[in-house]
Amino acid sequence: MTSMAPSSLGIAGHEGAGVVVAVGDDVSAIWKVGDRAAVQWVGSTCGVCEICTNGLDEVHCPKAVHHAVDVAGTFQEYCVADGRYTNKIPDGVKDEDAGPIMCGGFSAYAACKRAAVKPGEWLIILGAGGGVGHFALQYAKAMGIKVIAVDKGREKEETCRRLGADTFIDSSSDVVAEVTRITTYGAHGVLLATPSKEAYDITPHTLRVRGTLIALGIPNHPAVMAGTMAALVVGKRLNIVGSLVGTKREADEALDFVTRGLIHPILTKGTLHDIDKFYDMLQEGSLLGRAVIKVSS
Repeated sequence: MTSMAPSSLGIAGHEGAGVVVAVGDDVSAIWKVGDRAAVQWVGSTCGVCEICTNGLDEVHCPKAVHHAVDVAGTFQEYCVADGRYTNKIPDGVKDEDAGPIMCGGFSAYAACKRAAVKPGEWLIILGAGGGVGHFALQYAKAMGIKVIAVDKGREKEETCRRLGADTFIDSSSDVVAEVTRITTYGAHGVLLATPSKEAYDITPHTLRVRGTLIALGIPNHPAVMAGTMAALVVGKRLNIVGSLVGTKREADEALDFVTRGLIHPILTKGTLHDIDKFYDMLQEGSLLGRAVIKVSS
């Protein structure tokens, strides 16, 4: 867990979990062989700049190193990670559950926090049955928030209701009308856990005055933001908040929810041979929950 030199670029995977097999001298006080470690997208930061030390924005460090971007990712049997920025997996949390928390899970957790929706208030989650959305649904419910899950199809509906959604709206229906019927004045917050341009287009209409839009999914369309309806955003005094991933501390917090039995990742399991199939399912929107690849034999 020392050198982060990009010796094998081209290896994908930006979240993972496993057992430590070697430890560098500079992190020997933190880690030992046999410990279980969880790796996230942000592989390391400088730790000393203004962004790193404000306690909120370390993931935006100008010198941040990212797995599968700047250095080799986690789709390999042995992954080099910076021990200073790697999380310990709590006892009672399985590796296969910890891995997906390290991007999809704690990104959803951080987004729920940034939504600033209070217990008992309404939060709409678009893409609630997907890899990020099903985490957001569970974290929101654990925070006491009332959730309107939006996704498509009977299987996604059954999953969302099983995970605790207060109500479900099929995305093929009139979502705005249904939200108004359920909430009267609109939701307090909307979390976009989907890259759908159509989802972004409708969100300002689903929010009440001073509601908050949390942008998490990134559409391919280059000019999408809250439907680009400035008059509506201004007139309703809406808040637009971008959310990327969480901090290292928030990763620990997100894992703690799993330890306490409040979060149950839905996993589609496979091996490296299944990667292409899983990517196709992701593109089709048919992948339920999070895909997990077992790399080691």
